[in-house]
Amino acid sequence: ATRNLEKVHRSQLPDSSEIIVEPGVIVGRRPDPLGRVGVYAPGGRAAYPSSVLMGAVPARVAGVEEVILCSPPGPDGMPSAVVLAAARIAGVDRVFSIGGAGAIAAMALGTATVPRVDRIVGPGNAYVAEAKLQLSGFVSFDSPAGPSELLIIADSAADPNGIAREAVAQAEHDPRAVVIIVAVGDQIARSVRTALEQAVHNARRRDIVAAAFAQNGGIVTVASTDEAIALANAFAPEHLLLATADASRLLPKARNAGTIFLGPTSSVSFGDYMTGANHVLPTGGLARSYSGLSTLDFIRWTTYQKIDEIGAASLAESVGILADAEGLFGHATAARAWGNP
Repeated sequence: ATRNLEKVHRSQLPDSSEIIVEPGVIVGRRPDPLGRVGVYAPGGRAAYPSSVLMGAVPARVAGVEEVILCSPPGPDGMPSAVVLAAARIAGVDRVFSIGGAGAIAAMALGTATVPRVDRIVGPGNAYVAEAKLQLSGFVSFDSPAGPSELLIIADSAADPNGIAREAVAQAEHDPRAVVIIVAVGDQIARSVRTALEQAVHNARRRDIVAAAFAQNGGIVTVASTDEAIALANAFAPEHLLLATADASRLLPKARNAGTIFLGPTSSVSFGDYMTGANHVLPTGGLARSYSGLSTLDFIRWTTYQKIDEIGAASLAESVGILADAEGLFGHATAARAWGNP
């Protein structure tokens, strides 16, 4: 998993750019890695070593100097062994046994023991999401990541049992998880419902799965895949599975999703763990404006400008006119000083 994450995220590293805007005027932009970032790995109902990898590996690929991790303690006062193993593999520098909103506050503000970070990434429960919102004036965060979401579009080519497996896999995260199946036609809707009832009954985390479907699950029937895509774009799910015969045709039309899985063999579970794509994704409809975690979340852009004598003479009077129009006469004087005599 770490190897694949490194490969995918290294391919996403941005390049510096420099352009001659006009003779004598150069503007450049370069990506600089952040100095210290904090990764949050949730606990509670399950341990999430995968979340450690998803946060720490891209940070290392981006060149971040120091990566710290906060994760809730277990009965022995330590994060789970698999979380600690993932931290070692991903190159985390320091681990703190702190969970929930307190962990986010500690990394955002700094304490006597937890250093203040430049950015915090990683999913969490509603308290973690709320802490991120309240502390956004102190530190930057990744996209809002609340309870897991999955929207599946299934047509007559889909295997109802396969759809049911995918639905249960995401519902087992949390009773507040959201799983919606958009069936193209009544027949596949009925088949999926039958398969889903059996899959929920057999689920090892049945109580959680059943609660999720009771509160936030459903099967919606539509007349066409295009209608299904329109519904998906309006919903803007965290995960979108296109279990249809024309998945590749639909891909360009699917604009609002944290990540998209094409075809029935593209299980969302593969993306959660092993493909190298990141599973820290926007939820709650925010995929309309936020993207999933990437190396871009661990850099900031530095812009630089160089104006030589030719460029200064060219810009001087135009800048003076604009500055006069704004009543900033000191700016106008500073600019016109470089004009031609």
